[in-house]
Amino acid sequence: MNAIPQAGASPDAPRTIQPAWVRIAHWLNAVAVVLMMLSGWRIYDASPVFPGLTIPTGITLGGWLGGALQWHFAAMWLLFFNALFYLAMNLVTGRMRSKFFPLSPRAILHDLGEALKGHLSHADPSRYNAVQRFAYLFVMLDIAVLIVSGLAIWKSVQFPVLRELMGGYDSARVVHFCAMALLAGFIVVHLAMVALVPRSLLTMIRGR
Repeated sequence: MNAIPQAGASPDAPRTIQPAWVRIAHWLNAVAVVLMMLSGWRIYDASPVFPGLTIPTGITLGGWLGGALQWHFAAMWLLFFNALFYLAMNLVTGRMRSKFFPLSPRAILHDLGEALKGHLSHADPSRYNAVQRFAYLFVMLDIAVLIVSGLAIWKSVQFPVLRELMGGYDSARVVHFCAMALLAGFIVVHLAMVALVPRSLLTMIRGR
């Protein structure tokens, strides 16, 4: 017996490229990262890691150190739990393996060369090229380093293992700042890529 098609179903309906949980996690992560970065810059200015390097107050959040800390801690919990949810869902659904692997240095260099020559195809938005796979895996690792180094700074006495893993309190601050700088660089490149391939933004908004 032939299966009875479900009401409203259409064989020509567009397929979902980014499921709802990916889109929700992406935008929550974006909000958390921006809030943490802006408030973190205000916290940094209160005690600069690198002498002579300060962040213009016009692009910081919080107004003062106490206010910046409140914003930072609020966004920290959003980032922490959202990152756990995103990682768990990627592993449970198999998306981690299918979207980001296989990956090799040769593939990264090849696709990077094609991208620089303008020959890299974006015809299938459901498939990540090697450069995208590397970039997304890198930013996942970078956020993990931000969280670990942040805990080593915030709860230095309670987490001595993390503190020593970072090379001590002062080194943890340097690691935290450098990880933030790398994340800021990723955001700039990511926005540039979205501007070049606007369809990628649409898939992250409507899923297809």
